[in-house]
Amino acid sequence: MRLLSPSLLRRPRPTLRLRLTLVYGALFFVAGLTLLGVTYVLFNQQLNRTFEDRFGSEPGMTKQIFLQRDGVTIYGKEAVEWVRQQEMELRGAATTSLLTQGAIALVMVGGGAVALGWVVAGRVLTPLHRVTETARRIAAAPMAERGLHERIALNGPADEVKVLADTFDTMVERLDHSFDGQRRFVANASHELRTPLTLNRALVELAMHRRTASSDVKELGESLLEINTRHERLIGGLLLLARSEQEIADRSPVDLADVVTHVAAQSADPAEAAKVTVYEVAGPAPTTGDALLLERLVHNLVENGIRYNVDDGGGWVRIVSRIVSGETVEVEVSNTGPPVPPYDVPLLFKPFHRQASARTVTGTSAGLGLSIVRSVAVAHGGDVRARPREGGGLIVAVALPRAPLQ
Repeated sequence: MRLLSPSLLRRPRPTLRLRLTLVYGALFFVAGLTLLGVTYVLFNQQLNRTFEDRFGSEPGMTKQIFLQRDGVTIYGKEAVEWVRQQEMELRGAATTSLLTQGAIALVMVGGGAVALGWVVAGRVLTPLHRVTETARRIAAAPMAERGLHERIALNGPADEVKVLADTFDTMVERLDHSFDGQRRFVANASHELRTPLTLNRALVELAMHRRTASSDVKELGESLLEINTRHERLIGGLLLLARSEQEIADRSPVDLADVVTHVAAQSADPAEAAKVTVYEVAGPAPTTGDALLLERLVHNLVENGIRYNVDDGGGWVRIVSRIVSGETVEVEVSNTGPPVPPYDVPLLFKPFHRQASARTVTGTSAGLGLSIVRSVAVAHGGDVRARPREGGGLIVAVALPRAPLQ
């Protein structure tokens, strides 16, 4: 049994515009050939009728035909035969002229009609192209909800195409409201949950610091505070994630080199506690955006690098900021650690996904670190790439637009 290759199965098909043009051209040529055939039949009948009217005789009557040819007068059957011969020659010449010139005219006018059909088909399909382009921009958005503000807003008569465009706009608007409502719900719920968590912390600390508190109460309080801290980090991460998924409206100049230096200094104590060394190469990397969100982006990358590392005292995290090109700057964070399967890398950027490593240095992960990194990068018009590091660990690079030269 012969199997077809995928390239043969996916042969390019003609576009709708081309198919409409071909159908229009084929119908025009069929109509033209029909008209040419009808004209030929009518012309032939007219020639026959004209000959019969001039040289035929009515029943019971005799018509005499006299002709002078080359100075000789002929009449009777000989004259009729000569006239018939002339009529046949005239018929042949006229028929040939009609068919030849008609065919030439049909081809010329048909070519113009096909070209006009191509233009008309393009004009008719323009609204559909707008629908397609809008859908493509929404699909190409780094995050689905980012492109839902797009609308076709087609003007024109209320025909089938406008109904399609309006229906598409209505669907996108409902999706936009749905995503917006979801973000507001996460933000509001997180704000509401902060109050009881703060109250829980205060009550636990009050019970722990009583003079009559036993060692069991203090041990239980430490466990409850640890759980409370993890919940606070989770809620803080949800709030930051909801904020970072919104488009950055107010942008200010930010040099990622300063951010890298600041985050490296902040991470010194956690890195020392985890027996991990932090290296920084803070090269100039000017961009624009929200400085706090960009700091959180770098902090999450470094924190993730420290958390998922080796525990033999030889682990390290390396932070680099640099200019990649005239339009792009980059922050790259690499670390030692357990091997990461390539198929698991895309899942690391999903909310609440934790790396299935053999060792986690700290147990405070909420599974939102890299999700926030991706959201912040996308909100600033950038993207994130990650790949396993040879020998274990991960290399994560965040590319952001370079700030325009002043």
